[in-house]
Amino acid sequence: MKGLAVGPMTTPEYNEWWGRKINDNIPKVSQEGSQSIEEHLRVIPSELEVIRQDFKRRNADFENKIEQMEEEKMNLRLDIDVQKLETEKLRKEKNKVVEELGSLKTDYKMLRLLMRTVGLGKTSEQW
Repeated sequence: MKGLAVGPMTTPEYNEWWGRKINDNIPKVSQEGSQSIEEHLRVIPSELEVIRQDFKRRNADFENKIEQMEEEKMNLRLDIDVQKLETEKLRKEKNKVVEELGSLKTDYKMLRLLMRTVGLGKTSEQW
């Protein structure tokens, strides 16, 4: 039995691995759940790229908030202008009413004076 060459003993796992190996021990990719070539070639973003994308997203969020705040500011300015106009209108109406009241007081005093001069004031008191 010295002349018989006995091969190495192998396990079933080894035989399975040997059947799957290609190109110097690189295992074949199983076709189950396999990825497309695009997925294999997809570059995983670097930390810098992730930070850059996060920055762009936050920047866009801030730009939206700024735009909303500027719109709100414009609306508040319009509200202030409307309030100023209404205040000015009320002030003018008040001044007009005050002038009319002053005129009525003057007319009333003159009427009372006239009534006393004519003597109507005494007659009306007798009734």
